[in-house]
Amino acid sequence: MPFLDLPDCVNARDLGGTPLANGGSVRVNALLRSDNHDLLTEVGIAAVRALGVRRIIDLRHGWEAREFPSPFADDEVYVNLPLLGVYPGFDPTAPDDYRPEVDHAPERVAAAFIALAEAPPGPVLVHCHGGRDRTGILVALALTIAGASPDDIVADYALTEGTDPETMQDLLDHFDSAHGGVAAYLAAAGVADAHFEAVRRRISR
Repeated sequence: MPFLDLPDCVNARDLGGTPLANGGSVRVNALLRSDNHDLLTEVGIAAVRALGVRRIIDLRHGWEAREFPSPFADDEVYVNLPLLGVYPGFDPTAPDDYRPEVDHAPERVAAAFIALAEAPPGPVLVHCHGGRDRTGILVALALTIAGASPDDIVADYALTEGTDPETMQDLLDHFDSAHGGVAAYLAAAGVADAHFEAVRRRISR
């Protein structure tokens, strides 16, 4: 999973090369992830454009997107889809735990997954503010549907500074124990079989 050279952008990497269960792997320059883009220099902006990105999925809250605007906000490739709401009882000082959030806002998670599935052909870049939590969740869902193992999904998550691998492992275990797996969770939230297949075709080789 090579890191991308995007000046003033951290946690930027290509998921290409992640092994998949069918013996293949995620295609290079198909699914990219990063932190937010408001600090990108002109060189960094040009570097993103040079990747040929066809969809930028910004998972931040609306207020974040307004306060720290993306330089791509007026581009047709850009879409802002807040992945999570703040569930009742949210405690920002508590250790990271994504399980209450995905249970509280499945429709938002489904909307982000569908945006990935329905993106125009070409690279998709997913980001939130720090490129860790919300980005990590959507990437984990996509990789799971494509056939990546939990160990490889956790390993990718752990490449982002400040993460605890157990947080992602707990989330993956939760999808299995509480929802019957990632696919069942997404299907219950409104994701169609065609969306699953589109994501597999998009990122698998």
